[in-house]
Formats: sequence, C-alpha cells, structure tokens
Amino acid sequence: MAARSMSLRRPPAVAEHAAIGIVAPASFAQRERVEDGIAALRRLGFAPRLGKHARERGPIYFAGTAEKRMEDLHAAFAEKSTSAVMCLRGGYGSNYILKRLDLKQIARHPKPFFAYSDLTGVQLRLLDKLGLPAFHGPMLAADFYLKDGVHMASFRAALAGQPYCVGASEGLRTLRPGKARGVLYGGCLSILVSLLGTPWEPQTEGKLLFLEDVGVKPYQVDRMLWQLRAAGKLKGVRGIVFGEMLDCVSKDAPAELLEDAIMSALDGFKGPIAIGLRSGHVSRQNVTLTFGVRAELRAGGETELEILEAAVEKTGTRG
Repeated sequence: MAARSMSLRRPPAVAEHAAIGIVAPASFAQRERVEDGIAALRRLGFAPRLGKHARERGPIYFAGTAEKRMEDLHAAFAEKSTSAVMCLRGGYGSNYILKRLDLKQIARHPKPFFAYSDLTGVQLRLLDKLGLPAFHGPMLAADFYLKDGVHMASFRAALAGQPYCVGASEGLRTLRPGKARGVLYGGCLSILVSLLGTPWEPQTEGKLLFLEDVGVKPYQVDRMLWQLRAAGKLKGVRGIVFGEMLDCVSKDAPAELLEDAIMSALDGFKGPIAIGLRSGHVSRQNVTLTFGVRAELRAGGETELEILEAAVEKTGTRG
C-alpha cells in the first residue's frame, strides 16, 4: 500500500482575524473554560463562533444528542464565513457520529479541523476517505483557556501553510536513533486501538506514526502496541513518534518503566522511535501537527520532527 492513498484535499490557508467555528462533537465542557477559551481566541485576533448546540450538557456525558452534535459539525463546515473548525474538547462520544458524517458535504467545504483525543476517529475518517488533512492540535476548552496551553508557533504555521520543525524545545527525545520520512498519521493511541475491527480502522501502512495518550499505565500502553502489531498496523510503518504520554505511570514504579515497556513491545520494529512531543494530551503548549502531509523524523543528536509540506493551500486564502 502506498504511503498516501489519495491526493490531499487541502483547505485554504487561514488568515489572521478569521472566523473559527466552534463545535462539541463529544463531551460537554465546563462553562468557564469555554468563556476563557473564547476570550483567548479573540485576543489573538480570531472570531470564534459557537455552534448552535455547543453549550449543551447531556444526555449523560455528551454535549447533546448525536443528531445535534452532527448537525453542528456539518453546519460548521458549510458556513461560508468561517475559515476553520475547532472542537471544544474531546472526552467521549464522537464514535457515535462516525457513520453519520456527510462526507460529500464536508468535501465541498474543506477547512482545517482542530481536534485530538476522542476526535481522532473523526479526523482520520475525513483524512482516509476525503484526503482532508487532520490538525492534531489545541482545542478551545482544553487548551486555549489556559495561559500557556498553546504552542503558538506551530499553530500559526499550520494555519498559514508555513514550514516548521519541532524538537527538544517541544519535549522530543530519541528512544531509537535513525531517520525516516513518511506521511504523518495517528492520534490518541486508545482511540486508534478502539477502531480496530470497525469500518473506520486506521490506515497506518507506510506512514510515519504519531501516538499519544494520557493516564494509561505502562502495561496498558504495551498491550495496545501489541494489539496494533497483532492487527498488522505496524507493518510498513516508517518510524514512530510518541507524545508526552502525560501521567502514563504506575504507582511506585521506576520512571523508566514506560519507555522500557514501549521498547519491549516494539522489539523487532526497525524504524526510528522518539518520545515526548507535546501534542494532544499535554502539560503545556500543545503543539499542532498536521496529519496527511509528509514529514521527516530525525532521531539522534538533535531529535527533530520536520513538517515537509503545507496542509493548506496558500493561494486563495480566505478569512
């Protein structure tokens, strides 16, 4: 299988002061975080526009029914006056909208879609079926509400289609040295594993894989990597970059247990391996990564991940 299964459907670059549609396809967010996130985006010059149902709370832990959440997501892509779509937060629930995605409608209005965590499945569905790049980056009520929640350099570069590179300053370090190029792909490890055996199974072959999670113990990371491997999802993978892996520890266990578990689970994998990149569930400064574009991992010495292609079309910028 080729590293890229289809040509990219690059959305227009996002200009400064653009309007951004805000949606909640999974769980609801705390009201004060929503307000603080809106204020932060406005200070940066953007115009956040909340979806009709984005503030709903319930049923149970969802931000409205699946129908309402789907309605908001489709409306955000269709809205001509907005240039990007951003989720409030992850949580749980976007799996219920996977089969409801109107791919034809979204394809008519491609926009950068910022999300991570539970939204990994939706992002990869749009990437695999439409070629719409996934913006694995900060969300309004998960990161923008914090004073130091967003890595602004990568956020702005991704929106503008400018080249950028992340490395030690963003937490990245080497587990196994080497260099690899491939189409960047991945997301939350737990969600990737949950999609195995479904119609939305991740297409990892030939990719440069990014994996991250939060609050899972080292043995659970080991088990999920084992499952990916047993399902053939590490076949042809060029290299692997792990995220910060925030709070992925066991009580009273040595600090190196997570890395030991990763290297044990990946025994025999030939590509370079790095860890620590702050993208997704992070302690601070959430880095934006663009899945679907080519990237290069240089592990060893000054460990770096370089984004080699723009995920947006720099001509015809709107906003």
